[in-house]
Amino acid sequence: MADAVRVFLVDDHEVVRRGLRDMIDAEDDLEVVGDAATAGMALAGIAQTKPDVAVLDVRLPDGNGVEVCREVRARDPRIACLMLTSFGDDEALFDAIMAGAAGYLLKDVRGNDLLDAIRRVAAGDSLLDPAVTGKVLERLRRGDEEDPRLTSLSEQERRILALIAEGLTNRQIAERMHLAEKTVKNYVSNLLAKLGMQRRTEAAVFYTQVERGEA
Repeated sequence: MADAVRVFLVDDHEVVRRGLRDMIDAEDDLEVVGDAATAGMALAGIAQTKPDVAVLDVRLPDGNGVEVCREVRARDPRIACLMLTSFGDDEALFDAIMAGAAGYLLKDVRGNDLLDAIRRVAAGDSLLDPAVTGKVLERLRRGDEEDPRLTSLSEQERRILALIAEGLTNRQIAERMHLAEKTVKNYVSNLLAKLGMQRRTEAAVFYTQVERGEA
């Protein structure tokens, strides 16, 4: 299998990793060279094995696949990243495109379609819909006009701010984002400091106004 596409799998569920490994290794032109359950393990494993394609779960216990994708692409742009998630999350899709992902698939994708996607991104193709990338470019243009306080926030902080605006508590945000509640609390403290605000209600009102174009 000297010419096989080398694949690295990242998912926090062992049964998912095993299922994907069995399916991929059954193909003559594909080979799984490693797998990981966390972002930290993924970065170390990918650096060591140097795969052609990294199949990344978006949500991980110690971070997310988008952050792993960004770091992997920064270290070695030759590695194609294929995002795999259970959630149809527009924000995550935007972040994935910005991180340099070559494709974004839901976990209910058929096995043959996933195998085809791995082959295509390994060959240099992009699985991202041109209409979606167009929306990303438009959003980037709008970003130049955003409130500077909002642009000072990291992507993760902006996601948490949006959930605060929905009225979610730290515990609910932690459950939604698969993070520790203490981690969310730290994010909230940091984003409030960046916004120059004392209370989460202020931040919620501010975000709502920005979304409506009133800020």
